[in-house]
Amino acid sequence: MRKHLFNYFLLVLFIIGSEISNAQKKNIVISDALLENAEMMKVNMGTQWMGKMWRIKFGDYSITKNKLGWTKITQKSNFLNTKVETKIGYKFNFELNNKTSESAIVNAVFSENINELQSVELFPNFYLGNDLILKDSLNFTANISLSSKLENTWNLYMKKTSGFGMDFIDEGILTYEERVISIIFVTSYKDSNDKRMLPAMGYEFIENGKAICAMQYYGGGTLGLNKNIFWIDSTLNQGMKLIVAAAMTSILEMIYDDIDKLNNELMTIYMNNLNRKK
Repeated sequence: MRKHLFNYFLLVLFIIGSEISNAQKKNIVISDALLENAEMMKVNMGTQWMGKMWRIKFGDYSITKNKLGWTKITQKSNFLNTKVETKIGYKFNFELNNKTSESAIVNAVFSENINELQSVELFPNFYLGNDLILKDSLNFTANISLSSKLENTWNLYMKKTSGFGMDFIDEGILTYEERVISIIFVTSYKDSNDKRMLPAMGYEFIENGKAICAMQYYGGGTLGLNKNIFWIDSTLNQGMKLIVAAAMTSILEMIYDDIDKLNNELMTIYMNNLNRKK
């Protein structure tokens, strides 16, 4: 059903999208310094097979050994199924190589807790109650080490929270000992330069006020899926480049493992922007 809804959503965009079709292609807005000094790499998602991750490739980087665990879903509800709690969890691990003897080794865990209200059909076409997401809380963690320094582990934490009457949260950090790199949600909206209903979206990694890398996981507009880009500061040492490349790869894998969720978020963003224009 969700896929059918999204296909309809795309059709609607094409019909009413004259303003969108006239818009120039725009990427997420990142710092000028990063744009000037970064290596910009288009991401090839590759293929995904049963029990395996997307075979992501970009620049000299590519996923080699990898394993995607089974998704575990548990659900409980009240007697009439008007209140439902759903828990989703899975794990994956991979190695990211950059055509050298060094590689990044990643172990990741995804968990999501959804609390929602569901309407009940009392009679044909007559429903009692509302369909409403009260809270959707997503947590993602990953441990990242270089093959030459397995004892030095970087920790990636991502958190996304949304729901009825709640502030939207989408943020994370990448840490090692005293180092803390903030992961900030960014879009192509800035100074009203992007008129599209659906912006490009991604994250920028900031350490001590400086952007060291960025990732775009949605290219904006009606055909923004699989228009993914990574930027990595060319002044970073090779080991650090591999660490942040692995962190961004982990996040992209997590996002595209649940493409229906991304589709639903895009629909919500579009409808909110459409309502603002009225």
